[in-house]
Amino acid sequence: MTTSAPDRTVELESKIDTLADQVAFLAEEARLARQRRERWQELQHDMMPIAGDAIAVIGNELEELDVDMNDIAALLRRLVRVAPVLDKALAQVEMYAELAGDLVPIGGQAMDVATTQLAQLDSKGYFTFGRGAMRVADQIVTGFTEEDVEQLGDNVVLILQTVKEMTQPEIMAALHRMVAAVQTQQRHIAEEPAEPPSFFQIFKQMRDPEVRRGMARGLNTLRAVSEVETASAAQVTPTNNPLGGN
Repeated sequence: MTTSAPDRTVELESKIDTLADQVAFLAEEARLARQRRERWQELQHDMMPIAGDAIAVIGNELEELDVDMNDIAALLRRLVRVAPVLDKALAQVEMYAELAGDLVPIGGQAMDVATTQLAQLDSKGYFTFGRGAMRVADQIVTGFTEEDVEQLGDNVVLILQTVKEMTQPEIMAALHRMVAAVQTQQRHIAEEPAEPPSFFQIFKQMRDPEVRRGMARGLNTLRAVSEVETASAAQVTPTNNPLGGN
């Protein structure tokens, strides 16, 4: 009996302390609620004149604009109906704004890379070459008439075939040898005497095998050209022959 009494006393004191804490908490909550209510009442007291003035101003503006309240109500109903659409549109605008914010650094890096590449091209002379090519193109455009362009279009296939044939390795090698021979001959011309060679000197050069070989190649070339011209003339019909004939 003597042992349980103090325990019950301690338990009661603990419950009393807990109850006191709860009462203090409720009192604090009541005090805070009273403060919020007082602040709200003060705000209402301060806002009522402002709201009244705003309503009066809006009423005066509507009267001056001669706006029908039914129109305003219809506009509000329409805004309510299109509110989901407006919300989606604003979401799209926000997405595009975020995308633009992400692309700005990328655009700056791309601009730096492009500027570096352009500087390298300029240092290599690409722009100088381009300006020269533009001048050449301008001269070509101004140097040809409309009839010249039409004739060029009519013969473009033949021109391309000729260029194709000229770009063959054997043709290019022959042209290279011909250019080298012309350059060598130019050097020899500078060393030739002022008087022309005699017939005997020319006849003496014909004893050189290379001279005879060159003359034979020249004759063969002339023969091939003559054969091509003869074959082309044979393909011309009497109707298309400008020299006449029935």
